[in-house]
Amino acid sequence: MEAGSRSNGDRPLRSARWFGPDNVVGMLHRASVKAEGFSAAAVDGRPVIGICNSWSELVHCNAHLRGLAQAVKRGVLAAGGLPLEFPTISLSENLMKPTTMLYRNLMSMDVEETIRAHPLDAIVLLAGCDKTVPAQLMGAASAGVPAIMLTGGPGQAAYFHGRELGVGTDLWEYTAEYRAGRLPKAEYAELEAALIPSVGHCNELGTASTLAGVVEALGMALPGTAAIPAVDARRAAAAERTGRRAVELAGGELAPERILTPAAFDNAITLLMALGGSTNAVIHLLALAGRVGVDLDLERFDEISRRTPVLANLRPSGDHLFADLFRVGGVPAVLRELSPLLDLDATLISGETLGAALENVAEGVDGEVVAPLSAPRHPQGGLTVLEGNLAPSGAVIKHVAASPELLQHRGRALVFEHMDDMIERIDEPDLPVEADSVMVLKNAGPRGAPGFPEWGMLPMPQKLLERGVRDMVRISDARMSGTAFGTVVLHIAPEAAAMGPLAAVEDGDEIVLDVERRRLDLALPDEEIKRRLDLLPEPQPLYRRGYGAIYLEHVLQADEGADFDFLRAVPGEPTVTEPLGLLDGWIGGW
Repeated sequence: MEAGSRSNGDRPLRSARWFGPDNVVGMLHRASVKAEGFSAAAVDGRPVIGICNSWSELVHCNAHLRGLAQAVKRGVLAAGGLPLEFPTISLSENLMKPTTMLYRNLMSMDVEETIRAHPLDAIVLLAGCDKTVPAQLMGAASAGVPAIMLTGGPGQAAYFHGRELGVGTDLWEYTAEYRAGRLPKAEYAELEAALIPSVGHCNELGTASTLAGVVEALGMALPGTAAIPAVDARRAAAAERTGRRAVELAGGELAPERILTPAAFDNAITLLMALGGSTNAVIHLLALAGRVGVDLDLERFDEISRRTPVLANLRPSGDHLFADLFRVGGVPAVLRELSPLLDLDATLISGETLGAALENVAEGVDGEVVAPLSAPRHPQGGLTVLEGNLAPSGAVIKHVAASPELLQHRGRALVFEHMDDMIERIDEPDLPVEADSVMVLKNAGPRGAPGFPEWGMLPMPQKLLERGVRDMVRISDARMSGTAFGTVVLHIAPEAAAMGPLAAVEDGDEIVLDVERRRLDLALPDEEIKRRLDLLPEPQPLYRRGYGAIYLEHVLQADEGADFDFLRAVPGEPTVTEPLGLLDGWIGGW
């Protein structure tokens, strides 16, 4: 029987198929759990709650999740469930090469198949870093077993020269000063010592903080949990509540596809635009929508951006850190202010509608961290979707973190064919670049890099930094860290490695950016672009075996979320919640 097909308590627990049979199969399953020290009562009809933990000492953002898992277990036990924790692949944004995005889909498969193959009635998803959050959501959505997420929370703020730091945003600023010769090497070493003083994800509105808010707006986390700091005791209390709720979800109808509706995605995108959040959220929401069969495209992001003003004053497009949002009411305060723009009938994982949940949130906002809807910080959402002959399938720019004077710009291209080319030449004294040039990076998309890395914020050329130039137009088929800033066009689709028009750009070509008109164009006739593309050789794959080869063969373009084609939901086909093949009466290896 399909998980989530009836209301809570109306159907047998999924785990009963493993532990319930009065035969050798059920006996061996029960004995396997008793071998860990559990009593017979532990598996006698209790809901089994899987705690999907992306803890790893390779990921400082998630290094505290072991402690949160213990708090989740307290909640599960108090509510009468049996908690069983299991690990998954964990993706380190800072340490993992060539890019975590290469492995997001792999982690999602790990999560999906682990859930489906085991006797679990509901799942608590524990994640914090950029790709671990969407990977767990994508896997759980495909598995179809009721799931609830708790993100890890932002790390503590660092202080350097008396200034409160955002981990990434301020790093990029100080690094530019260092490269320009205006920050001594000894002081740069002091910055390194101060930069990341605790566990937890990036403390500004980078991708991890953005996704924490988006998960709450989607309805997949308990209200008010997104912005609690990682080291705050209230996050452990939230973990305990999450464990209790997971027991209530067991055997019920609130499987992920019941929460992840078109209305939920609209609400999440509305929050994303109002926060001025990371461009990476676009990629992950597109991929997640594909897992549950929701028809979501870039046009919908732009429609919602046009109607949604920016309310949040958070770095990198504002002044404050993500924990400051928690102190003024968190995501619920922003959603309450956005109420006229939201679908209040959307169901949350708490079991109530969004409208009912917001009735308990005080009206009004503080005015500094969150502006009122009547006097927003920007009249339209933080992200803009571009089209044009250079991006036939779309591109994205975070215009609230860009230089206003560059949002309408015409300049000549300086082309880097790949990242190594850029690294080799960017600081050459005779680099043919001016402040009005448009720097172009090719072959940095899903197939080209491969893996879709965060290379989009090309560093400013040293010769321009020395002149005091702080920003210029940069375009690529890459992604960009959510902590970064500047006039940067990203996710150009199709990418250069898929023979998109970006592959045809040459040094000196004129490129026209017009954010108000939503345009990105190469000032060449279509016939000339086609002629150039026809002359280019087919790109050679960088991987010919293993996971890399699978990735290159099946990864979709940016406008479809860079998921694998075979992982998207098939219209008309139900979610498969049980292991394929025989379950009852079968023991692996017999």
